[in-house]
Amino acid sequence: MWTGLSFDLPGGACASRLVGRQGETIALDLARWLGDATAAERRLLDMAVPPVLDIGCGPGRLAAELHCRGVDVLGIDVAPDAVSLSADRGAPVLRRSVFDDVPGAGGFGSALLVDGNLGIGGHPLRLLRRVKHLLRPGGLALAEVEPPGAVTRRLDVRLETASGLSDWSAWAQVGANDVSWIGAAAGYALVEIVAAEDRWFAVLQAAG
Repeated sequence: MWTGLSFDLPGGACASRLVGRQGETIALDLARWLGDATAAERRLLDMAVPPVLDIGCGPGRLAAELHCRGVDVLGIDVAPDAVSLSADRGAPVLRRSVFDDVPGAGGFGSALLVDGNLGIGGHPLRLLRRVKHLLRPGGLALAEVEPPGAVTRRLDVRLETASGLSDWSAWAQVGANDVSWIGAAAGYALVEIVAAEDRWFAVLQAAG
């Protein structure tokens, strides 16, 4: 959903939000998105088993953090601006959809779905099934989810910033209370929900 937008404008970062067709608005912290990995994210990355696939890696803050640690990681994103920013950080990155051919498919120890990326395509169950094919047996999907009690929903959204508008994209939000059954339907067991800095991350383990 980021395609065609420029992310290196501080003013754009401050003004950004997602807007739904039904008038929904979701504020975005692009300053954090463009920054370094946060303490909460570093805690999540401590749980990642290499090699790691960072799906929708954006400007590469997580892939770059792992790369600096000496962890085998690959970031993928469909947005050229994001891929360029990620490469500038030295993170291994490809312009690629998760639904396209991905080098190393079937051998990843972990896959990251952070910053709402569990909602890519508007169908979390389909996405998790695809991710399971990219993981090795017993691999982990580390996915950011909405807070406990939040409603799981599908949306058509576009990104609005001071520098422009994106195209409409299908997206979804998954509440922490629903990730267990969605994961189970996709072939995962929920290991735990990690809460850190007012964010929630589900650790899902793919069936062997």
